[in-house]
Amino acid sequence: MRQKGFTLLEVLVAIVVLSIGLLGLAGLMASSLRNNHSAYYRSQATWLAYDVIDRMRTNRPNAVDYVVGLGGASAAGGLAGADITDWKSMISSTLPAGDGSVAVVAAGEARTVTVDIQWDDARGTGGDAAQTFRVVSQL
Repeated sequence: MRQKGFTLLEVLVAIVVLSIGLLGLAGLMASSLRNNHSAYYRSQATWLAYDVIDRMRTNRPNAVDYVVGLGGASAAGGLAGADITDWKSMISSTLPAGDGSVAVVAAGEARTVTVDIQWDDARGTGGDAAQTFRVVSQL
């Protein structure tokens, strides 16, 4: 006796296996996209932190004027105030809910600068929204 329809069953099983594999691949691509976007934000935060430190190095005598807190605006005038205003604007336009702070500890000629940049990375971290990048440097 000859069986019919067995090839159709093999094709159906192959389609199910292929569709499960494609769903897994789509999940990997979505995860990769999320992680790449998170890495992009971290790269931008790195660039922005070193940007303000470089601005401070070009205006080293007035480095203390660059001190600013999170959510605050620069109280200094002149080049330092303009640099901080521009820097804060770049942070808020580059990073989602981005903000930054600068602290300077001056001990004689040696000055230590701490730059903190915060942003909302809920999309990239899967719920842990607040991300902070900190750079400590000597001027």
